Amino acid sequence: MSHAVPPFIVAIPARYGSTRLPAKPLREIGGVPMVVRVAQRALQAGATQVVVAVDDQRIADALAGQRGVDICMTRGDHASGSDRLAECARHYGWADDSIVVNLQGDEPFAPAAGIRAVAQALAGDDAPMATLATPIIDAQELFDPNVVKLVRAANGRALYFSRAPLPWARDAFAVDRQVLPSGTPFLRHIGIYAYRAGFLGRYARLSRTPLEQTESLEQLRVLEHGHAIAVRLTPEPFPPGIDTEADLERAEQWLRTQH
Repeated sequence: MSHAVPPFIVAIPARYGSTRLPAKPLREIGGVPMVVRVAQRALQAGATQVVVAVDDQRIADALAGQRGVDICMTRGDHASGSDRLAECARHYGWADDSIVVNLQGDEPFAPAAGIRAVAQALAGDDAPMATLATPIIDAQELFDPNVVKLVRAANGRALYFSRAPLPWARDAFAVDRQVLPSGTPFLRHIGIYAYRAGFLGRYARLSRTPLEQTESLEQLRVLEHGHAIAVRLTPEPFPPGIDTEADLERAEQWLRTQH
């Protein structure tokens, strides 16, 4: 497998009406709208095209004047970010084998190396989809249902994603659940995806599945329908995404420590 970074597109779904953080893409961090920071990260990663899939003119206006950033106005009623990107793929007529990285609109500090790594993961595998993970180092994280865990096969493909602690270290946890046993591959999922453009349309047409609905994890739909997801470890940590006012405050504080 070659380690050269393949050409890739970054598509950023940015929805105006977030329930937990209204007008989320326009919320400023260090005086810059969040969606602008995300687009800048995509450009730094070396994407051949950066597209922000918006559903509201106010987001498009915030991005006006950002060189190298395309704006795709999409329908307001998409169920998920991937559905929004499928509309973009049709709009731009991307070739079926193009690599499209779905960078969430609330990841203003996503490392460029991580964005490139998920594109490389897809290029190095014939799975239609790829994502990233990072080792879990403390038990509190493993037992937190807001932290999505994944287990993968020897070939690097995802076996399952869950909010439950996975894998279950039977003997060790029978004695102590405060400490993680060494040698067990506990992995946290990082919500960045790469798809082949031809798969985006198929993905958008897949019916919702029981495990997806049970765990409230959209990526399970892909596995339940029998498609593979390649998983690689991220080369650099991803700071947490931004969902709440408290997250926004933390992001401001984090930014101040970077100078």
